[in-house]
Amino acid sequence: MLWHPARTHPGRARGLGGLVSETLRVNPIACTGRGVCAELLPELIAMDPWGYPIVPRVELDDELVDLARKAVAACPVLALTLEKR
Repeated sequence: MLWHPARTHPGRARGLGGLVSETLRVNPIACTGRGVCAELLPELIAMDPWGYPIVPRVELDDELVDLARKAVAACPVLALTLEKR
């Protein structure tokens, strides 16, 4: 039997049959600590005592990817990015 990504990892096969996962990253140098991202995505982003985001390095499911895209678009200094792997 041939390996197929959709059978091994349901819900993670995208694009041309390959596995693509997305992770949210923050550029700590560009971030000014306004907290917009944490307000838009509290399920994933926490704030440190100085107001800067703490973003875990986890693969996002489809629901969180949509919310993460909104947070990336709303970042006033473009410190958030979505990385595909």
